[in-house]
Amino acid sequence: MIFSSIPFLYFFLPIVLAVYFIVPQKLKNAWLFISSMLFYAWGEPKFALVMLAAIIQGYVFGILIEKNNNRARLYLALSVCLSLGMLGLCKYADFFIVNFNAITGLSLPLLKIALPIGISFYTFQLLSYVVDVYRGTVPAQKSFINLAAYISMFPQLIAGPIVRYSDIAGRLENREHSIERTYLGLRRFIYGFGKKVLIANVLGELCSTFKASGDKSIAFFWIYAVAYTLHIYFDFSGYSDMAIGLGKLFGFDFMENFRHPYASRSVTEFWRRWHISLGSWFRDYVYIPLGGNRVTKLKWLRNLLIVWFCTGFWHGAAWNFIVWGLFFGILLIIEKLWIGKYIEKTKILCHVYTMLAVILSFVIFDASSMSGALKYIGAMFGTEKYPLTNAITLYYFKSYFVILIVAIVSSIPIFDNINSESYVAKIYVYIEPAVLLLILAVATAYLVDGSFNPFLYFRF
Repeated sequence: MIFSSIPFLYFFLPIVLAVYFIVPQKLKNAWLFISSMLFYAWGEPKFALVMLAAIIQGYVFGILIEKNNNRARLYLALSVCLSLGMLGLCKYADFFIVNFNAITGLSLPLLKIALPIGISFYTFQLLSYVVDVYRGTVPAQKSFINLAAYISMFPQLIAGPIVRYSDIAGRLENREHSIERTYLGLRRFIYGFGKKVLIANVLGELCSTFKASGDKSIAFFWIYAVAYTLHIYFDFSGYSDMAIGLGKLFGFDFMENFRHPYASRSVTEFWRRWHISLGSWFRDYVYIPLGGNRVTKLKWLRNLLIVWFCTGFWHGAAWNFIVWGLFFGILLIIEKLWIGKYIEKTKILCHVYTMLAVILSFVIFDASSMSGALKYIGAMFGTEKYPLTNAITLYYFKSYFVILIVAIVSSIPIFDNINSESYVAKIYVYIEPAVLLLILAVATAYLVDGSFNPFLYFRF
């Protein structure tokens, strides 16, 4: 089940909210846990058992870590190994077998284990919990229901943002609800819903059309690259907006995951604005424990490359994801060591450089293999003997021109600078409810019509 679906919007969510607000405070977490497990088990019940096992081991080891100072490190290591072991078995086992076979010439059979949806996200949440208990940052959660509600919480379960236990521990015990918070939650959810269905899905159709076309051109490759770059932003940020909005409905404040990343003037700035919860997780639980930048330059470079290798590998068990992560890692090193002080002085050129790097990176990200990625990038720069443009390219450019412009304009913070006391802002406050209802109605109509409605981060 995904948020941008009719069953979730008009059946699951209304029932869950109705029961949630009816039950007494002490039962709200229990109902949130039950509804989250139902949400997760909707497509494949056995995956819910995997997550339940992960929650149980995290709960037990969290208590053991806190109570046994002499063996705390051992219990932490066991919990981390179990969490990463399950993630590795489900997500990376076949990747290692394929590469082992390629190196040795053997033919070991693949395990072909189905990937539990959202396992990368809830595994990282569980890891941050047990590590924080070990560090003494947070006390171990004594209530199994409370911890289970945190790990399995359906608003951010399958696509983040990655919520740390320390950020919502207080809200698990006591949280407030109000008409204002409910409105803000619905508002954020509907805007995200609109981004996902009305922009991301339409751009996704264009990308799929390009891949299926047998009549490509250099211009068509560039249109695809730009469309996919916009598609993945609106797909993922729209889903994050929906998650943040749902969190508010249930009394939680999740961290922002995107802050207009395509307005960045460097790759360094881009990663301060893109998938913020993942970047901060790797910073606090990998980069800093390795020594961060408070080590020799050689070790600092090692730390950066390890973090970006892990960032790429987290996204998927394929070499193109690893190359994608290291691509950004190398660019960040180049910026920090050499060109950082220069790109800050050139507003237009630095933005062009950043967006070119981001666009090329997402061509790598979307490829089915590194050879495919290199072929696509080569075609963009005229090495694959495609014509500059053709009739098919012009047709699809004209067909999707408006949505491309809307997406580009919506991806930059042009509306953030409007003064809240301005005449336009004051007028919009009164018409916003109507705008939200219109977005909800039109996006629902798209879904009823059976429009293209995938979700990229199901792969992760």
